[in-house]
Amino acid sequence: MKPVDPRLLRYAGAARGFLAASAVIGVIQTAVTIAFAWLLTDAITGAIAGRDVTSSLIWLLVAALLRGLLIAASDAAGTRAAAKTGMQLRSALVKAVGKLGPGWLAQRNQTALAVTAGHGLEALDAYFARYIPQLVLTVIATPVLVAVMWWQDWPSGLTAVITLPLIPLFLILIGMATRTVQTRQWQTLQRLAARFADTVQGLSTLRLFGRDRRAADRIEVTAEEYRRETMKVLRFSFLSGFAMELLASIAVALIAVSVGFRLLSGDLTLEVGLFVLLLAPEAFLPIRQVGVQFHAASEGVAATEDVFAVLDAAGEGAPAVHNSGQPSSSGPGDPVRRTAEHVPPELRTENGGELIVEELRVRDLPPVSFAAAPGTITVIEGPSGSGKSSLLAALRGAVEFEGTASYAGTDLRGLAPSAWLAWAGQAPGLTRGTVAANVTLGDPEPDTGRVRTALDDACAEAIDPTLELGVQGAGLSGGQAQRVAVARALYRQASASDRVLALDEPSSALDGETEDRLWRSLREKADAGATILLVSHRRTAREIADQIVTLGVSA
Repeated sequence: MKPVDPRLLRYAGAARGFLAASAVIGVIQTAVTIAFAWLLTDAITGAIAGRDVTSSLIWLLVAALLRGLLIAASDAAGTRAAAKTGMQLRSALVKAVGKLGPGWLAQRNQTALAVTAGHGLEALDAYFARYIPQLVLTVIATPVLVAVMWWQDWPSGLTAVITLPLIPLFLILIGMATRTVQTRQWQTLQRLAARFADTVQGLSTLRLFGRDRRAADRIEVTAEEYRRETMKVLRFSFLSGFAMELLASIAVALIAVSVGFRLLSGDLTLEVGLFVLLLAPEAFLPIRQVGVQFHAASEGVAATEDVFAVLDAAGEGAPAVHNSGQPSSSGPGDPVRRTAEHVPPELRTENGGELIVEELRVRDLPPVSFAAAPGTITVIEGPSGSGKSSLLAALRGAVEFEGTASYAGTDLRGLAPSAWLAWAGQAPGLTRGTVAANVTLGDPEPDTGRVRTALDDACAEAIDPTLELGVQGAGLSGGQAQRVAVARALYRQASASDRVLALDEPSSALDGETEDRLWRSLREKADAGATILLVSHRRTAREIADQIVTLGVSA
């Protein structure tokens, strides 16, 4: 692990400011430490000599108070910097995931990302409040204090110069040994979180099949594994602390023995000897604390490395989904993925552009070709496993595909899905909050009237927009949740008529009468100029279709 990863300074401005503040505080702390040692020496030697040491004691008290204030200021600045850095890295992580796209996210452990962004970045407190200040002090205070010791008594300075490198040497050796253990601990925590989330999400199914006890046992095994890894880290931490303290104590003892013998022989004055002895522990203290705080900060550092990996991937300018086809852009220098909320004006027609799919292939499924124009409904049908949902997943960038797919003449690999698509999948994907908040998801300025219209068009007129839903939309039946998801897609399409409306089995949980009303509503949308893709296994969908694309199972 690097003492300070340069990427931290690049991605988090708060970290740069904190390093500068730590350097200023470190310089002042170094000066105060030297002054404190000198004032204490003067007070002791003065008292022995019978001088009045009142002024020295007053200044000594001031120095001690100032030193305490500097330590408190460093802790406060570290806590604030950790909070700001965590916020900046979370924001950058969310933007990076959005840039990389759903195809990249689908290949990652999403629960592990959540743990990294939550618990992991919260662990930065120890890194900023304790590790970095000691690291800065090691760079600033230690060389200065050793130089002052050498100036006052060169044999003591020489002893410090010889023994000091042993501490970072042992720190590196122990750090290399603990790095693997710390990484394994962090990975175990991520695995535990993922397993717990999966178990909670599928608990009703597990109980139905009598496998809930086995799932709980697996969580218990993983938790025990995490406990063991944590204890290993603690053992290495204690070993590291012991090694640092032992080496520093031996070094200070060597200086003390040397000073003592020379005081006895008269080769050194008491004032110089005492001053050097007071400075010696202070010279070794920062580097000892670096070793101790290294382990306390390891969890936060591991989390930042995971974040940096995502940010680096997004910063390379790679397309959101690395398909075999070549991504295109509208002009030289354009980003690979557009982030605009709407299709650029130059690509629009009155009702949006035409969606053209040519030889699009997902995995080993047969290729698909069709064109969907504004004002039409394209029904995509076929037996289970023929690739209907996979086709929509490819269009919205959630899976890799071969072939070409373009909208208004622009390759979909160069357009963010939010710029041209309003989509509702088979899973409603509702979140905690009101029905209205779910319908207006992603809209910075929600329109209450359009929410009511979208619900009515989705045959959900009986659902109150102010109804509070629980986690994953709890509080609605399956059919109601599906209609709210359709309303969300209708709301998004209504906010920009150039968006294509894509619905994946929107009537699978609806009765015949409600389905018929939904089909009429979609037909009216198409007649008004909307481009609609409708995946459905219902034969009734054919009645509203302008064209039918039938997918077959590959041989």
